[in-house]
Amino acid sequence: METLAIIAGNGTYPFAMARGARAAGVKRVVAVAFTGETNEALAAEVDAIEWIRVGQLGKMCSFVEKIGARHGVMAGQIAPKNLFDLRPDFKALFLLAKLKRRNAETIFAAIGEEMKKAGCELISATTYMDEHMAGEGLIAGPRVKPRVEDDLRYGYETAKEVSRLDIGQTVLVKNGTVLAVEGFEGTNECIKRGGTLGRGDAVMVKVAKPGQDLRFDVPVIGPTTLETCAAAGVRVIGVEARQTIVLDRERVEALAAEHKISVFGLT
Repeated sequence: METLAIIAGNGTYPFAMARGARAAGVKRVVAVAFTGETNEALAAEVDAIEWIRVGQLGKMCSFVEKIGARHGVMAGQIAPKNLFDLRPDFKALFLLAKLKRRNAETIFAAIGEEMKKAGCELISATTYMDEHMAGEGLIAGPRVKPRVEDDLRYGYETAKEVSRLDIGQTVLVKNGTVLAVEGFEGTNECIKRGGTLGRGDAVMVKVAKPGQDLRFDVPVIGPTTLETCAAAGVRVIGVEARQTIVLDRERVEALAAEHKISVFGLT
């Protein structure tokens, strides 16, 4: 691959993607970054960077076309609250007007089509991320008790059904009861709600949507997830094995040991 364009949201995911692409031999790595979201330090990891506001679809397409990026990848999220402040340009307004249903999948798919028109094909968000994919079984922290495994399985089944309905990909459970379901507020706010109700003994499960388009919205956990869970009293984190990215694994393992939180890969 000559040039890869990273559509860079927040967190460390864009950094891991840039380094993974370099290690795989990609000759030129560039980034489209979002003001108020993307970490400014990313500029030092890429060969070129274009700063835009959320909603400036035309500017993003013009950049990838001008720079000659024939492949692009989405890495990192945009905070849900910032989507309320969306100021779409003409191209984005036209795109949104054509959508009968507006959710993450339909919007990102439409953005992918616009980028394709600009000569840039979106690839799977797991590309170059093999070393970060969650395995099956215990990933970090203390061993999981049989009773907790029951909650993990129940949470997995529930999260799969909820995600199939395009509601969210995360649930919190305790003793066979669903405490919280992720909605538009995002994973961290769901953790806080469910953790409060669980009173220090909640189980969180995050999965991929059935038939998920891996170009968009791949499940991700990292140190922030562990810190949020520790503050909320969540003691076990279940993720879908081989479908979830674990960022900053050494830090995740350290936090899991410090806070006695188990991280477990489910299938």
